[in-house]
Amino acid sequence: MALPGGPGADLRYLGDLAGLDTARTLVRLDGRAAGRSTVPADRASCSFTAQAADVAALARHLGHDRIDLLGHSAGALVAQHCAAEFPTLVDRLVLVCPVGRAAREPDAAELAALRAGRSAEPWYPAAADAEARLARGESDTRELTALITPFFWARWDDRARAEAGRALPAAPDWLRAAFYAGAGEPRPVTAPTLVIAGALDGMIGTAPARLAASCHPNARLAVVEAAGHRPWVEQPVRFRTLVEEFLTR
Repeated sequence: MALPGGPGADLRYLGDLAGLDTARTLVRLDGRAAGRSTVPADRASCSFTAQAADVAALARHLGHDRIDLLGHSAGALVAQHCAAEFPTLVDRLVLVCPVGRAAREPDAAELAALRAGRSAEPWYPAAADAEARLARGESDTRELTALITPFFWARWDDRARAEAGRALPAAPDWLRAAFYAGAGEPRPVTAPTLVIAGALDGMIGTAPARLAASCHPNARLAVVEAAGHRPWVEQPVRFRTLVEEFLTR
């Protein structure tokens, strides 16, 4: 089962995760108030901790006692909480560019270095200006976020531009607040865990992935070179090999 990030991202941006569906059944789940899911009457139920129960409920509905679970970005918070809360359900856990263990945990210095390392790119001046304006709290966040999007990719080319626009509307403020309201202390997961980071991920960096790998006792970390926040798009062969070998080990 695969969980998208955002929070609030439409699951369709995951695609087939570099062809993971060729050898196994790939079930993708839109989170509450995201993609084609409806907004619940109780918006507090959109917290990542509450949504972990949705994963377990879907697994039961599909007749599965054990599942392999993959979470991307913010979806990795749901995945980790699910694996901790329902340890008999999750057989193996894959965390792709996680935002942290039980909250967002980027390292500001690492992100600054990653972004500064792109200063020779033609898009950099506009992106750096937009980053500064966001830091000042300017209100046009949708436009400014679009301008800093190149930081999230190892190469800002036509393919990245096309993929960046796939089903990723900005989450409303209330959804982000509700989703992260579940933040708390990290909970170690006993299931075998693969943590994947993009070496050039200028959205969240590699620090959260390193924290997650150090938190879970049966975890290993793989940093994918020449990849940003969506390594299955930029390095599909490497990504698929890592995940398939881990799941079949």
